[in-house]
Amino acid sequence: MPAIDRLPEASLDVVLPAFNEAANLPGLFAQLRQALAPLTPHWRVLLVDDGSTDDTGAVALAARDAGLPLRYVRLSRNFGKEAALTAGLALADADRVLLMDADGQHAPELITQMHEAWLRGADMACAVRANRDEEGPLKRWGTRLFYRLVNASTRLTIPPDAGDFRLLDRRVVQALNALPERNRFMKGLYAWVGYRTEFLPYTPRPRAHGRSHFSLPRLLNLAFNGVTAFTNLPLRMSSLLGAVVACCALAYGVFLVVEHLLYGHPIPGWPTVVVGMMFFSGVQLLSIGLLGEYVGRIFDEVKQRPLYLVAQDTGPAS
Repeated sequence: MPAIDRLPEASLDVVLPAFNEAANLPGLFAQLRQALAPLTPHWRVLLVDDGSTDDTGAVALAARDAGLPLRYVRLSRNFGKEAALTAGLALADADRVLLMDADGQHAPELITQMHEAWLRGADMACAVRANRDEEGPLKRWGTRLFYRLVNASTRLTIPPDAGDFRLLDRRVVQALNALPERNRFMKGLYAWVGYRTEFLPYTPRPRAHGRSHFSLPRLLNLAFNGVTAFTNLPLRMSSLLGAVVACCALAYGVFLVVEHLLYGHPIPGWPTVVVGMMFFSGVQLLSIGLLGEYVGRIFDEVKQRPLYLVAQDTGPAS
């Protein structure tokens, strides 16, 4: 039974972060119109152009002029998807907000199931990948390692196969907007705010045009941001490694002294010293590097720079 305060015709904002998606937008707009019109008359698209260099803006404005309820917001440069999502959430003012990619891989047909989950009382309805068969073995292994690392060291559990394709109730949006950090890992923030969440399995559709903008270096950077934002495990592992190395060095030193006293063997000289110094230096540099990453995150937060800057905003759709 629908919740008392969940009205089917409640307003809905669709936040679309887009970077060079001009070829995919016309088809996506048509699919959204078809999927959303039966659900509520009060819907609009909020497209956040993350510094595109193609005709993304022109396509969006043409669709707006043709009658699509669309608000076009262009950021001053490419700030990244996390910043674009944050901008969209800050500008969305509907009773519920749908987040989805602009590349066409998120099937609009699933929106109806999210709508029904919201009516049943879910504060978040999240699409979860049914499988990762289309990904390479290296990416699948890296994904599993990342989520095991994050989830093993905190009471917070981030679902491994849940992405940004999700429907949020207004109070979830308000909770996300209240989080002040600038190093934002959105998948972790969705889990951190909590609330009742319902997961819906889906299989991403192939891109109709173009290719993914998430290269391996960008994925690694996002993963490292996620680890440092939600766990201190790397620092603890560094401390543990230092303790283990110190114990091993002490044990080895005791062994050499005992061997010398009992058997009179000469204490190893140059090779042992050089190898030991190189090993210990590597451990120290690794520990300092990990510590520096966390200090760098603190530095970014202290500067209080805005997460994004808006260069153009057409204002609310009429």
